[in-house]
Amino acid sequence: MIDKEELKDKLREQIARTEEKIKGYESMSAPVSPDDAIGRVSRMDAINNKSVAEAALRQAKDKLSRMKHMLATIDDDPNFGSCKRCGKPIPPLRIILMPESPYCVRCA
Repeated sequence: MIDKEELKDKLREQIARTEEKIKGYESMSAPVSPDDAIGRVSRMDAINNKSVAEAALRQAKDKLSRMKHMLATIDDDPNFGSCKRCGKPIPPLRIILMPESPYCVRCA
């Protein structure tokens, strides 16, 4: 089983990276000003890109929330490392790669 302290460090790294991504997505999802002289097709493209950035922003915020919750409760959970659905151990590599997921690969 993976060391909880090592996992906490990995979570903190992932949280920091995700917060940086969120800052980037927030700037990319800023409103498209109608006063910009960029042309109709370019404006439509900018609006489409804004929608994609907003979706990525929502996903990143959701992931950040789950990671912060996991970090806050990792020591309090006696079943840490076990799948919330089937109860079988979650492989350590999955915990490191997807620390926000409480499920094993089969149950996810």
